[in-house]
Amino acid sequence: MKASVLFKQNYGAPAHIVVNQGGTSSGKTYAILLALFCFACETEKQVITVAGQDIPNLKAGALRDAQNICTSAETLRGAVKNFNKTDRVFEFHNGSLIEFKSYDDAQDAKSGKRDYLFINEANGVQWPVYAELALRTRRRIFIDFNPNTAFWVHDNLLGKPGVQLIISDHRHNPFLSGQERQKIESLKDTDRELWRVYARGLTGKISGLVLNNWDICEGIPADAKPLAAGLDFGFANDETGCIVVYKQDGALWVDELLYKKGLTNPDISQKLIEAGLGKDREIIADSAEPKSIEELRRLGWKVTGAKKGPDSIKNSIDILKRYPIKITRRSKNLQEELGRYKWKTDPSGRAINEPVDTCNHLIDPLRYIALNKLAIRGTGRIRSRIPKPEAPVFDFASFSLLK
Repeated sequence: MKASVLFKQNYGAPAHIVVNQGGTSSGKTYAILLALFCFACETEKQVITVAGQDIPNLKAGALRDAQNICTSAETLRGAVKNFNKTDRVFEFHNGSLIEFKSYDDAQDAKSGKRDYLFINEANGVQWPVYAELALRTRRRIFIDFNPNTAFWVHDNLLGKPGVQLIISDHRHNPFLSGQERQKIESLKDTDRELWRVYARGLTGKISGLVLNNWDICEGIPADAKPLAAGLDFGFANDETGCIVVYKQDGALWVDELLYKKGLTNPDISQKLIEAGLGKDREIIADSAEPKSIEELRRLGWKVTGAKKGPDSIKNSIDILKRYPIKITRRSKNLQEELGRYKWKTDPSGRAINEPVDTCNHLIDPLRYIALNKLAIRGTGRIRSRIPKPEAPVFDFASFSLLK
């Protein structure tokens, strides 16, 4: 199999804990998984656990990569005895296994021991859960994450004996297309701090966020009132994004339903059905795509275009700032977008009243709902008068790029 330099770094790492801090599309998850498959094949009866914040997140990321690895090489196909789709376990002929799991809390993480542990997208996993899993791991621990903010890895692990740090970015991934690289590097033209984080894998100063009045919730309250679904169209280069928004106790509750490239309108319809969205639910979509809106209507969906205008971006943001926003834990892509949604800056570094127009395929649907459902009809004025929260400023240490 073809492998990147990150595979060699992780496979041959001498440390007990190997931390992979990387920018977007660096290939760190794939490289770690490939190393784990090698360990499983080389030594019999190895128990390997891949842990993430939840099962949907693992299925969409690490587990999908693992299935691609397993089917891409004849040697691995011959070594794997069975893949249990229900329990998410690869069983090997030599008695080794690779299991994909999530843990609700530290108590849940106390069950079972293992030889290798991989904490995937570790900033979605709580420290007490990691601590219990690490305590029950005999040989080596791998950790990966995008460094949009510092968390327990920086506070509790880096700099300690037996901990190795590998910093990577898209340049370490030889299998990435030129178009994808250009998109990542273009962040430098709009926001240098975002470029440092996502194009160079460095923990930067994350300040000037457009929306900071949100936090994570476990799920939507049973008695929350549904407002609408929001839909942003994409295709080859951009994701199609869909969320559903509810309202309860003066707060907005948001759940991610869809985030995927390459979808035609019939594909979108099928994905929304699979996500459990009923065709009686109103969908507020990007009004710049009237043909797509009409096609979804003919497929039976209740789709309305967003009420855009000269100041619609500013107005929708002003509306959203006046509500506490609760994002479900499983809405990983929306959380990442909110962590990158910043104001543009002028040449002097001062923020201007315009957000960076990138990584907003779920934020835009949220704005569409704000425009159509939360503004007083015909006036553009705001319903709610919740005080505007002050934006926090984060300042975290950076680390040198791995040569």
